[in-house]
Amino acid sequence: MADPGAPPSDLNCRPIREDDWEGVLDCLRRGFPMRRRKYWMHALTRLAERPAIAGCPRYGFALESSGRIVGVVLTLYARYPGREGDEIRCNISSWSVDKAFRPYAMKLIWPVLRRRDVTYTNISPAPSTLNANKALGFRLFASGQFAFLPALSSAQPSCRVLEVRSDLAEMAMLSDSERSILEDHAALGCLSFICVRDGAAYPLVLMPRRILHGLIPCAQIVYCRSLADLGRCAGAVGRILLRRGNLLCLVDANGPIAGLFGRYFANKGLKYFKGPKPPSPGDLTFTELVIFGP
Repeated sequence: MADPGAPPSDLNCRPIREDDWEGVLDCLRRGFPMRRRKYWMHALTRLAERPAIAGCPRYGFALESSGRIVGVVLTLYARYPGREGDEIRCNISSWSVDKAFRPYAMKLIWPVLRRRDVTYTNISPAPSTLNANKALGFRLFASGQFAFLPALSSAQPSCRVLEVRSDLAEMAMLSDSERSILEDHAALGCLSFICVRDGAAYPLVLMPRRILHGLIPCAQIVYCRSLADLGRCAGAVGRILLRRGNLLCLVDANGPIAGLFGRYFANKGLKYFKGPKPPSPGDLTFTELVIFGP
């Protein structure tokens, strides 16, 4: 007699192919009905345009039964050059499994997590998945969000803020990796700046977005070298943002940030990681927020 708890014999987990897109879109729409089909098509198109990472799926994994896609998880891989060798991160996004197949949802995620040299992130976990995140070994790297008004932070007269261009002389003051982050994110629709103060250059990337049902414009910090650097540059950056109609900024954090005028909200915007190297709070580079859009 067949085990009633066993998965269907034809249930298969495999990497998503380009000819799967229609089935993937249908599954994502069932799992996230608040998102339009156009949003998911844009997401898959952006993934198709990203550089491939050897040995990693371009789109993610699909759970298939009787030739029909009944589960999807999207994976956003990025390579970060470093002094001690390249680091690979994977932002796990949009985990969706049809109701009848949810007892087998872990079958979809295990193939993603098989590599020990990759740092995995989950930056938008649904409340219902928090226990699963912990069971899989994910830990917090940001336990809340700090909302601040950069224009009200103290401005340093010596701080210059420059919008990134490839021919900007100050780009030479940054590492190759940071120059690439600034240029790539500018191409993806972010605001990329170099803040120059006391002979040092500080990179900064922000993503324009809206909160509170789309009523309030703000800017999400996508990359800063450290939250202390953000405090040094916020006043000068805030005046530029104010001229563009942006008064408010958000940054992931684990508490209040010195030098910034704002308020810390604990347990908001939780961010998780699993792997050898946790991202710093304030580092959302090449994640779904940027690639898919807010």
